[in-house]
Amino acid sequence: MKKYQFPEGFLWGGATAANQLEGAYQEGGKGLTVPDVLPGGKIRHSLISDPNFKLELNREKFSYPNQEGIDFYHRYKEDIALFAEMGFKVYRMSIAWSRVFPNGDELEPNEEGLAFYDRVFDELHKYGIQPVVTISHYEMPLHLVKEYGGWRNRKLITFFERYAKVVFNRYKNKVTNWMTFNEINSGLIMPIYGLGFKIQKEEDNYQATFQAYHHQFIASALAVKAGHEIIPGSKIGAMILYVPTYSYDCNPDNVMFALEEERLMNYFCGDVQARGEYPAFIHRYFKEHQIQLEISEGDLDIMKEGTVDYIGFSYYMSRTEKKIKTNEVASEGNIVGGVKNPFLSASDWGWEIDPVGLRISLNQLYDRYQKPLFVVENGLGAYDKVEEDGSIHDDYRIDYLREHIKAMGEAIEDGVDLMGYTSWGCIDLVSNSTGEMSKRYGFIYVDKQDDETGTLDRKKKQSFYWYKDVIATNGEKL
Repeated sequence: MKKYQFPEGFLWGGATAANQLEGAYQEGGKGLTVPDVLPGGKIRHSLISDPNFKLELNREKFSYPNQEGIDFYHRYKEDIALFAEMGFKVYRMSIAWSRVFPNGDELEPNEEGLAFYDRVFDELHKYGIQPVVTISHYEMPLHLVKEYGGWRNRKLITFFERYAKVVFNRYKNKVTNWMTFNEINSGLIMPIYGLGFKIQKEEDNYQATFQAYHHQFIASALAVKAGHEIIPGSKIGAMILYVPTYSYDCNPDNVMFALEEERLMNYFCGDVQARGEYPAFIHRYFKEHQIQLEISEGDLDIMKEGTVDYIGFSYYMSRTEKKIKTNEVASEGNIVGGVKNPFLSASDWGWEIDPVGLRISLNQLYDRYQKPLFVVENGLGAYDKVEEDGSIHDDYRIDYLREHIKAMGEAIEDGVDLMGYTSWGCIDLVSNSTGEMSKRYGFIYVDKQDDETGTLDRKKKQSFYWYKDVIATNGEKL
């Protein structure tokens, strides 16, 4: 097997999100978030797309797995010790906005919430693990959605800037690497998570979505500026959901269609955050969809002054597109749509598996931005079986990760500046897309089932020991 040379100091680790693992949804002064009121199970995806669905608790009809998560809030020491045993250099995590500002619009933060993250960061540093922190990862305070309409409302810029400054000041001696918004471009397909609102039937989808984006871009830029001032030497990145888009064939119409889809999904947000201005292609899009942004005086200067230091991104799949679909089979599992790629296999949940697509993505992003890149999410959601002796043989996960790490090695040889790799769901947690526990990503098994039964005990999978060797050899032993 070819051996790859990863840079000295390469940041190996794992990634999670507060709303999917912390639990303790009403402890420590925490306020409700959007995920706290999203039902579990495969029904979740259809409900969040339903304009008539209300973000309200209905325990007679639904379960709410994010409320307990995997109880990281009380078990973080045990989990961090396991991360350290694997040899993590970094742990990518998020701060729950509603632990710091329960409603999101308070003037003063919640001390209990801040103290919790002090304890988590201290525990990480005890083992020499650097935290990489996302400021907002799909956990908007529910109050901001119901009272203000989410990011449609410009007032959220002020609320987010206040929140960002509080966590920068509080953790300036504990956290160096940050990201502002998780998968910021996902609002184009799942606005309830990132933008904090559902598209209503009578509402103009395009106008509301892109105005909300403008507000987020200003908030992100202000956070970057504040972070650089408060924490000299800090690195603050963007985080995008990256899905390389292939044309179904060499028909120029399909190639052009794939290009247009890719630019909007993959580059619109990245261009603004990395270059500090709206890309040329978006102006035609705005014109054709009658979008007129309300841009306040000074906004464009703020965007230019608050560009990110690096590009963090998630990579799970590629996307194949055809302009006029006839008899092609839809790629139903892929969260961004498209048609089935006949050259690729798929996961248990229908996500097409494409390691070469990661190499393509790294080259595309580096060619475009010439900024350091960081793969902060990548992994395989699969059914895991616990054997009678307690072992869990997840060779399929090892195979998946091995091929994607090889692709990163090839991209580094291509000349890409790659900072690190944090595998998604390094410990089993609640799936964001389906609200299931059975869709497992981790190196560590958590005994919690879709019906919310289980002991929450942790158990090492076969992949745990494999990844430990990968880190120990800096990627040479795959």
